[in-house]
Amino acid sequence: MNAQNAPPLAGLPDTRPRAYEAAHRALARRAAAESIVLLKNEGTVLPLAVGSRLALYGAGALQMVKGGTGSGDVNARPAVEIYDGLQRGGFTVTNRAWLRRAADVYSAARAAWRDRIRNKLKTGEEPHFFAAYIRTPFRSPALPPPEKTDCDAALYVVSRTSGEGFDRTPDAGDFCLSDAERRDLRILCRFGKPVILVLNIGGVMDLSPLDGLDGVRAVVLLSQPGMEGGSAMADVLCGRVNPSGKLTDSWAYRYADYPCAQIGGDEPLTLTYREGIYVGYRYFDTFSVPVRYGFGAGLSYTEFFIRPLPLVQDGDALHLPVQVTNIGLRHAGRETVQVYATCPRGGQDREYRRLVAFAKTDHLQPGAAQRLELRIPLESLCAYDPDTGCWQWNAGDYYLWVGASLAQSKPTAVLHVAHTAVQKTTARLWPDIRPETLHPDAKADLARRAALANYARRNNLPCLEPALPAPQADPAPRPDAAYHQAQKLADTLPEETLVQLCVGQWQPQQQDGPLTGVADTYLPGAAGVTSAVLEKDGVPPLILADGPAGLRVSREYFMRDGRLMPLPLERCFESGYLAQDFPEPDGEKFYQFCTAFPIGTMLAQSWDTALLQAVGHAVGREMEVYRVALWLAPGMNLHRDPLCGRNFEYFSEDPMLSGRMAAAMTAGVQSVPGRGTTVKHFACNNRENDRVELNSIVSERALRELYLKGFEIALRSPTPPAAVMTAYNLVNGVHAANSYALCTVLAREEWGYRGVLMTDWDSTGSRRCTAVGCMLAGNELLMPGCKRDYDELLDAVRAGKLPRAALQQCAARVIAAARQLQR
Repeated sequence: MNAQNAPPLAGLPDTRPRAYEAAHRALARRAAAESIVLLKNEGTVLPLAVGSRLALYGAGALQMVKGGTGSGDVNARPAVEIYDGLQRGGFTVTNRAWLRRAADVYSAARAAWRDRIRNKLKTGEEPHFFAAYIRTPFRSPALPPPEKTDCDAALYVVSRTSGEGFDRTPDAGDFCLSDAERRDLRILCRFGKPVILVLNIGGVMDLSPLDGLDGVRAVVLLSQPGMEGGSAMADVLCGRVNPSGKLTDSWAYRYADYPCAQIGGDEPLTLTYREGIYVGYRYFDTFSVPVRYGFGAGLSYTEFFIRPLPLVQDGDALHLPVQVTNIGLRHAGRETVQVYATCPRGGQDREYRRLVAFAKTDHLQPGAAQRLELRIPLESLCAYDPDTGCWQWNAGDYYLWVGASLAQSKPTAVLHVAHTAVQKTTARLWPDIRPETLHPDAKADLARRAALANYARRNNLPCLEPALPAPQADPAPRPDAAYHQAQKLADTLPEETLVQLCVGQWQPQQQDGPLTGVADTYLPGAAGVTSAVLEKDGVPPLILADGPAGLRVSREYFMRDGRLMPLPLERCFESGYLAQDFPEPDGEKFYQFCTAFPIGTMLAQSWDTALLQAVGHAVGREMEVYRVALWLAPGMNLHRDPLCGRNFEYFSEDPMLSGRMAAAMTAGVQSVPGRGTTVKHFACNNRENDRVELNSIVSERALRELYLKGFEIALRSPTPPAAVMTAYNLVNGVHAANSYALCTVLAREEWGYRGVLMTDWDSTGSRRCTAVGCMLAGNELLMPGCKRDYDELLDAVRAGKLPRAALQQCAARVIAAARQLQR
């Protein structure tokens, strides 16, 4: 199936910047600076005076990790390194001789890493480059010990990489500091100057060694900040930007403190969620387990006072106004107000608190105040009852907590519900699967709740008895003229054409699942492209490109005699580093530069939906330039386990925060006509090792309250995503792409979703996922497409195993999307 009449490519024959690049770079810098989290600032060592002399050490001082690896990488222009950002920001770096020596060690380690990948291919240890690449993570080498230099402070930058297909480990050099890093920090603390630890990482780390190091005066979570990370770091260090980022995860003292690390006992290729609803702060808060840094935490260079105002009801939501005042004397800044709820038990275990609302102020000058309106949907207070299949408000008192973080929040209001009321009745999809073994001590929990009730009475907290809305029904089918018009066309098409529409374009010589099909002929570096079989009828093929830290396409390609020259896949990753010494093809060279924004977790650390919408709009503009219809982002699986290799792509351990961030990003992208997002991975993609065959065993309650809730928020938002990508893993014994419960009962029937559902790349390569099963479950697109899938579907429809009507419905959904997402 060759690409016919592929559109002209959008690259430029030189490296001149495009019109949008300066503005998008500025946005990437602002997004990074607003999302940096200040975790420690002893003695207010920060901010530093402009002109300060700084010694710069650590692997990240040599090469900042701008984002994760694999499909989450962005082949952007060179990033602003931390060294360059400091120099441009007015600081003086004093240990240049050490940096030069360390750079030689680091470069040799990178070259050895590249050689290990190539050797795996030569020896046949890995079947192809992508497998060798994702299964060979780069580890920072041990660098020469720090040398004392004349400086005002020392910065030590710890870097970590992670990516798809391979999980992190709880070992030294990954989740824990390496022996060399611990040595270096001890040496730096003996120099007598303040040490500032900068964490250039995509997730959580064990920082236990800091407990004995008084010289580490500040800890800054730089995260993986995109291409302007060095500039953003300098902005925060000198106070041009007051840090306002807040954690979207709980940082335990050690990995063993996380419930997923404690329960174990899984069979091979099985991941059992025995902790149930107790994930992240819901576990630490409910079980009173101390953490190093709590959910929603983050310091500032100033102080804020948050004053809650009277709570009112407006329809199916509560409105909680608060007044936020900057009570500091020197620095302007922003504050995030967070609202948590303690809900009555109702005869089953409940987390002690859950996030139900948040909002962020504008920049407030010292003494200035701003009123924020926080909207708390009443449905956010509901619990799922697995015995009846109902979402319901349990009778009792609901306590609302308001503050700048979970730990700082205080009870401020009480809601009284006199009688248990049903919010919605759902289909019970997995009623017999209840693997939970983790339960809070009932006596201790009741005592804690009684103390909370006493606090409310002693302090005379205001009490509101809300009027609960009538039970909801599943959303009525909305008029969808585009789909009905597409169905009329699908009804006239032969079976071969219907099947082609539901399978991405592939190379004729490829029988099994290739990585990208023929996408390169439409856009070098694209992830896939849908069928062009009806292009003459106004149904254009859709170009799909990876994310979520920006648009991932090839940074360069070559043309000769009007034909695109083939390039090795190595050139599509690490900005071409892995193919640096490969000969370039003969022909004219073209360039495609996209903006590398901060990773998903870091963007969520801004707690600023308007910022995510702005980043989404910028990505949408670049999609327009490169004719990308569907961006394979945002990723929104929960951070169940801090070792998941792909956590950097996802937002948080909390489903409401994740859902709102995904909805904001989608609204931004889809504000550009003809561009759409693809939320992923639906659902429970919480481990990368063995991801294609892994069976996630999860109770229906945990699924609905945690792992599906973010998707529900995004799909039911005013601007639902254009597409949803199903996950590689199984959910309760059924491959996610073959799950009628997930794709049809939940997404289509309960949530009223009308967009396209597609598989992850070569999902049908799994021994437990079939092409026919994908169609019958509710997927419309098998990506990236291969002859194996085409033959299976065509044989099935001809044999009556796949009803023609079902295939027509799938094809109609693709046709409607293609007409709406014009190139």
